[in-house]
Amino acid sequence: MKCRHCDSSNLTQFLDLGFSPPSNSYVQKSGLFNMEEYFPLRVVVCNVCYLVQTEDYAKKENIFNEQYAYFSSVSTSWLKHAEVFSNDIVKRLKINDKSFVVEVASNDGYLLKNFVEKKIPCLGIEPTSSTAAICEKKGIPVLKEFFSAEVAEKIARESKRADLIVCNNVYAHVPDINDFTKGLQLLLDLNGTVTIEFPHVMELLLKVQFDTIYHEHYSYLSLYTVMKIFSLHGLKIYDVEKIDTHGGSLRIYGTHNDNQIIKISGAVDRILNEEKAHGLQEIETYGGFKKKVESIKLNILEFLINNKKSGKKTVAYGAAAKGMTLLNYIGIGPDLIDCIYDQAPMKIGRYTPGGHIPIVSPSNLENDQPDVIIIFPWNIANELELFIAKLLKKEAVCVTFKDVINQKILYPANKKHSVN
Repeated sequence: MKCRHCDSSNLTQFLDLGFSPPSNSYVQKSGLFNMEEYFPLRVVVCNVCYLVQTEDYAKKENIFNEQYAYFSSVSTSWLKHAEVFSNDIVKRLKINDKSFVVEVASNDGYLLKNFVEKKIPCLGIEPTSSTAAICEKKGIPVLKEFFSAEVAEKIARESKRADLIVCNNVYAHVPDINDFTKGLQLLLDLNGTVTIEFPHVMELLLKVQFDTIYHEHYSYLSLYTVMKIFSLHGLKIYDVEKIDTHGGSLRIYGTHNDNQIIKISGAVDRILNEEKAHGLQEIETYGGFKKKVESIKLNILEFLINNKKSGKKTVAYGAAAKGMTLLNYIGIGPDLIDCIYDQAPMKIGRYTPGGHIPIVSPSNLENDQPDVIIIFPWNIANELELFIAKLLKKEAVCVTFKDVINQKILYPANKKHSVN
């Protein structure tokens, strides 16, 4: 394998999570006795450009297909995040009804609906038919294709270049990050802005967020590496913000190198220096990650086995991709976790890939009344905990695996708490 950005063969493997199916390949009841497709889940870092990336095994068409079951609008906190961003960026860039806004990976229209409400012309680009159909129902035009340089040229030729391109949590999802970035450059107006949100690899390393690694994520990004990728394709980053989403992310603001109007913010150098101070451009930094992950695996298994021995009914909430990484890496099935509750209609009635834990509607919580509820999407745990508490008739323990790992005191699900 060569680095998917700089083409270097000088790569260092620092994590091997074994074999697992793609995280969003939920199994229908009729398919429980069929063979599932497993792929290695290994992570390497490039010794030249320091792009952290999975080894290439799973094709994008096997992941982002008509069965794709991630719908952004399920999370109320994510909807609020999108609304606040939309309002702020319209003011900041003076976006109006003469502007053109494009979102790459528009999913179910969670973001662009805010621009439609403001009567701002927009276009969503979304390859998964399940989410694109919902997006269209909201009055948003959708191009049902994978974004690429070729697609960007076509849009620019047939429509116009974009004043704003939004890429939220998609940059890590593309196998050909160079072609994707070239597409941004081709589609963006000379004085336009592209914003990209992505989980910050520095947070992954510092907080051992290995459950955010799955086949759907081809790259794990730093500001340093993204600047290198942008520079290769005639783009520059002029501002960057830290945001809380997905366990700690960056939002970058980019434009053409030739854009002389926009000045570079001091935030760019500040975060670059922070990354350097944490050793993100030193291969030695990645060396001890594997042992930390293995220790976490043992802690989680011990927690679940002790629950089973003491007769506690343990369930989970949120069949998120990060939960699927945990389940398959650790080898957890319905013997240790009875079921997983999830609000997404396309997940209910299906089973987790690999371990085949049943996924059921949250309404079942009222009758099931479990003793321990594990929240897989820990990044929105506060939001989910409040929802869960309304369905419980008895006191139950509500916990994320981050709490188990940090050996925090377990707290009742129907009492106020904070999740770090």
